Amino acid sequence: MTETKRNDLSIYDDFAAQWWSDDVRWVRTLKNMVPGRLKWFDRHIDWEGKAVLDLGCAGGFMAEALAERGARVTGIDPAAEAIRAAQAHAAQGGKEIRYDVGVGEALPYDDGAFDAVVCVDVLEHVSDLDKVLSEVARVLKPGGLFLYDTINRNLIARLAVITVAEDVLRLLPKGTHDPEMFIKPAELISAMERAGLEPGVQTGLGPRGVNGRIDFTFGPLPLKSVIYMGVARRT
Repeated sequence: MTETKRNDLSIYDDFAAQWWSDDVRWVRTLKNMVPGRLKWFDRHIDWEGKAVLDLGCAGGFMAEALAERGARVTGIDPAAEAIRAAQAHAAQGGKEIRYDVGVGEALPYDDGAFDAVVCVDVLEHVSDLDKVLSEVARVLKPGGLFLYDTINRNLIARLAVITVAEDVLRLLPKGTHDPEMFIKPAELISAMERAGLEPGVQTGLGPRGVNGRIDFTFGPLPLKSVIYMGVARRT
């Protein structure tokens, strides 16, 4: 039996043409997570007029939501086809969002370029977590905010994300994640401190209901057992 390839990021290019179509269930799931994330992120920052980097923007769901809140948004992602889809959709909607192809380990931006960096569904995929966080701190202005979510590393998260979400319900393509790359909250806090980021509060993120298409809707949760969100500030 062929072993499943893990941390397979080719899916973002493979489905780029359908990113905004609502035809693909797992892509709709990613889109449905954005309001739940922002319900909590909005408590920590007024986006109006802020220079914001969407690190790992894929096809632009979060970037467009931030632009609608009045932020001056830059999105970056290694998936070139997804970036092209994001550019096309932003142009179609008259949104001025800058999109670049690149990786978190080597951000092509000046020191202190952004008031905030948003990084969702990304940290559990990167090749060098410490380097990414160091780059985040570098491109943030002093006092700037890092807003993130990622996946906890434990048996519950492995069961929920790999066995249930990928293998059974197919909410994500099989092989999207490598459970060995999941990050415990305490590990992420230590890594942020090493990078010069002062960790703030954390909370959980998960399903809160279903919509008319029988897709999950998401929001903040008290438990951080599976997905957790947090904020940090550049010291």
